[in-house]
Amino acid sequence: MRTGSEPVTARSPLRMRFWLSVWGLIWTGLGTGLFALAGRTGWAIACGVIFLVVVTDLVLVIRHIRQGPHYQPGRDVPPYEPDQGDGWHWVDGAHHDESDRTRHGAHHP
Repeated sequence: MRTGSEPVTARSPLRMRFWLSVWGLIWTGLGTGLFALAGRTGWAIACGVIFLVVVTDLVLVIRHIRQGPHYQPGRDVPPYEPDQGDGWHWVDGAHHDESDRTRHGAHHP
């Protein structure tokens, strides 16, 4: 079902990003080492920089996976409703104000 809010409610395919990062880690690591052994310092530095980017991405992906369903919900969890930017949002069919969080679920009409 398309709602028009797909860019806002899109979910990151973290498992796919994890395996692509592992693949990139292997190739950039090998590239750095082989270019360094071949005496191609510029290419070794370029592969080393990409290696650091891949490591950073891998750390962030693992962190998001460990944070649980907010970042990687299962198939049974519907997409989050987009924030309308007005401080109000719909939850379970009821209209809530941001201050409802402090009042433990008090509803506004």
